[in-house]
Amino acid sequence: MRMRLGQIAVLLGISLGALALRAEAQNPDTMMPEANQAKARQILKDAIEEMGGPAYLSVTQRECSGRRAQFGHAGELSGYIEFTDYWQYPDKTRTEYLAKGHNTILKFVLGIDGLDISGGGTIITQYNGEQGWVMDRGGVEDMPATSIADFQELWKRNTDNLLRLRLKEEGVRVRYAGPDIVDLKPVEWVEIRDKEERVFRLAVEKSTHLLIRSVATITDDASGQPERTDEATIFSNFQRVGGLYVPLQISRERNGRKTYQAFLNACNYNPGLPADFFTKAALEKRFAEVGKKKDKDKYKTAKD
Repeated sequence: MRMRLGQIAVLLGISLGALALRAEAQNPDTMMPEANQAKARQILKDAIEEMGGPAYLSVTQRECSGRRAQFGHAGELSGYIEFTDYWQYPDKTRTEYLAKGHNTILKFVLGIDGLDISGGGTIITQYNGEQGWVMDRGGVEDMPATSIADFQELWKRNTDNLLRLRLKEEGVRVRYAGPDIVDLKPVEWVEIRDKEERVFRLAVEKSTHLLIRSVATITDDASGQPERTDEATIFSNFQRVGGLYVPLQISRERNGRKTYQAFLNACNYNPGLPADFFTKAALEKRFAEVGKKKDKDKYKTAKD
């Protein structure tokens, strides 16, 4: 039986109307605030569930090893260096680098002048809350105040801290920010704003519910002319590690320019690190095992 032209037009109109209503319902600017927040919370809940659910939320420590690439100001690859990274969430971390020979990339990676890495060896940076130290062939020294301040911002922008801990903080607001295409994948954006007005945008892939990008927006008013910087972290090559779904490739971009890329070989979650692992005394003990003495210098950041 042939359908009349008028019937086709009516059905087409109904279909287009339904699509328009659906698009209107997904528009974050036209959603009721309660519905918007509920949708944002559900997207984050789905992402957490996909990454391991209770197993993901119960992680308090992490140990990962791999290779890190660094990029210059023009986006050129500067080289690779091997590392092992330890975290105790939210704000304790130690990174051990294996420098081979006269490894100038490490000085660029750390942004600290005065490091003694001649002949190679183990170089360690360590932060514990508002304290920090660096270990090179000459011993253990306090981190510059600017490096510690940078780390204080870093852990507050860390995605794992956001999802596991910071969403529960007083004054944190979440908002559904709409659909998009990111890295050729349909995603939904969720915006998170903390009580100090830091803004984070998370892109969650629609089909897999995996978090594939996190963007932190930073506004610098120090010059009197507010400057906005977008720092993006891109997650890819997800693999099952125990009960977790883990990205083994992590890249970072600053205003669209690639600045960092890490390829992880292995990760261990809740490895049972010693209670004093992130203390200065533990770092001095490590130096006694691998370090070589020299006259100690005061460290300066590359910014100074």
